[in-house]
Amino acid sequence: MNYQESRAYIHDAEKYGSVLGLANMKELLKRLGNPQEDSRYIHIAGTNGKGSVIAYLYTVLTEAGYHIGRYISPTIYSYRERMEAAGQKVSREKFASYVTEIAKTIEGMEKDGLPHPTPFEIETAAAFLYFKEEKCDLVLLEVGMGGDMDATNIISAPLLAVLVSISLDHQAFLGNTLEEIAEKKAGIIKSGCQAVTVAQKPEVLKKIREKCREKDVPLSVSDKREAEVLKSDCFGQTFRYEGETYEISLAGTHQIENALLALKALQILEQCGFPTSREQKKAGLKKTVWGGRFSAIMDSPLFIVDGAHNPGAAKVLSESIERDLKGKVIYYIMGVFRDKDYRSVIEMTHSYAKKILTVQTPDNPRALPAGELADVIREYHRDVEAMDSISDAVERALSLAKPEDVILSFGSLSFIGDLTKIVRGKQRGEIHD
Repeated sequence: MNYQESRAYIHDAEKYGSVLGLANMKELLKRLGNPQEDSRYIHIAGTNGKGSVIAYLYTVLTEAGYHIGRYISPTIYSYRERMEAAGQKVSREKFASYVTEIAKTIEGMEKDGLPHPTPFEIETAAAFLYFKEEKCDLVLLEVGMGGDMDATNIISAPLLAVLVSISLDHQAFLGNTLEEIAEKKAGIIKSGCQAVTVAQKPEVLKKIREKCREKDVPLSVSDKREAEVLKSDCFGQTFRYEGETYEISLAGTHQIENALLALKALQILEQCGFPTSREQKKAGLKKTVWGGRFSAIMDSPLFIVDGAHNPGAAKVLSESIERDLKGKVIYYIMGVFRDKDYRSVIEMTHSYAKKILTVQTPDNPRALPAGELADVIREYHRDVEAMDSISDAVERALSLAKPEDVILSFGSLSFIGDLTKIVRGKQRGEIHD
């Protein structure tokens, strides 16, 4: 099959549903020759910050000359961003060839009466085939959801298990308390690896420590209070940590915490045979780019996009608004998934907006219609307008905002790619119907 056919095949696999556990993923990979066993991994789980920490590690380790693979989800600008090596997305041809091989394997599984793998299991299997062929020195492997039962957790012990900030999200699948969610996410910690995390809430850190003791795994904890913020705005930050000054190009109060976690992880990796110099760390952090995370995509008016879609991320977004946008007139563009705790997100953020425009992510069954979202927001904010399209929302926001004002788009990563293309097209004078 070609690239488009391979994408259609994966999408079509949604109709088969899913089977709890890793048995089906294990069988699929066994029939493919267990390609996951040919790579060494840094496994990253948690609620908010996984992508940012991976971006920092990816850039620093690449700066140091290592051949690094990266597997992430979701993506914003290109589907093939899911799997990269040495800064290059997987080619359409290679991706199609992996899915073709996987499809033939699945035919055999079905003939033997086994369930059809899920889209994420197929994508993850394709990633393992890709990283095996690329002969990566290390692979940065992001958990899709949870940890213990996630398809990525089919790997044996990683070199390092990284746990970013953990908060409430995906409760229908992971549990209704922080303890339950933390226990599932800590499932990536295995005997033989090392673990690192941020300064979590006490009940979360307790679960992580319990898992580390159970598996006899050493745990390091990174604490953002150990860093001194020297400068911050919507275009980057400077901080001092352990006597060194670092610059990052990512904004938002959470990004220093993410950068410190990456630095702590790099210290551990030095013990594992992957040293990086002080200069490589500094250069890599400064060069790191990670779109859609309190990212400015236009200067006048200042247009910021952010993926805040759960209470933990909304809290961080509120802190960033307080610190970097205080006193500004702000217009929101919001779009959410119906299965998220969007009411809590609204409660935490509505007070900063002069006006809120709502949108619906097109062609996504999980997306909440703009009108329904607007009705909920009106319980908290009096000036709300539902828009027919993302393009209309951008046009309306730009017509309202003065050059010194701010437009902030958030609620879900799913529409940020389309919105960013529309905004950049307008900057180039393109017309979007």
